[in-house]
Amino acid sequence: MTTGNRPLSPHLQVYKLPMAGKMSITHRMTGIIMSLGLVFFTYWIVAAAYGPESFATAQELMTSWFGMIIIFGWTACLFYHLVNGIRHMRWDTGKGLEKEDLIASGRVTIGLAVILTVAFWIFAVL
Repeated sequence: MTTGNRPLSPHLQVYKLPMAGKMSITHRMTGIIMSLGLVFFTYWIVAAAYGPESFATAQELMTSWFGMIIIFGWTACLFYHLVNGIRHMRWDTGKGLEKEDLIASGRVTIGLAVILTVAFWIFAVL
């Protein structure tokens, strides 16, 4: 039973999701994306086992603009998931659970993930 226009239960149109909630959802999504990226990587490894022609085809896909975007996204997910996992391990010790700490560590997590991704690609291309 509703009174007026009030909803029966909370939903995202009424409540703003906090940064920690958004980052938790993103952490789960990056875990799934990393798993899917491993299929792409496995294809490349298996193609090498099938011979030079298969590997050349896989290598062409991996070095194409599409392949590079997939690999870049995969590494961004990897670094975000890694840094956010370290953040979670800190929480397991009971530290950093205050609202201000959650926001600050969230910003640090995003910043470090961007820095690590860019640094990796700078060194990978050189």
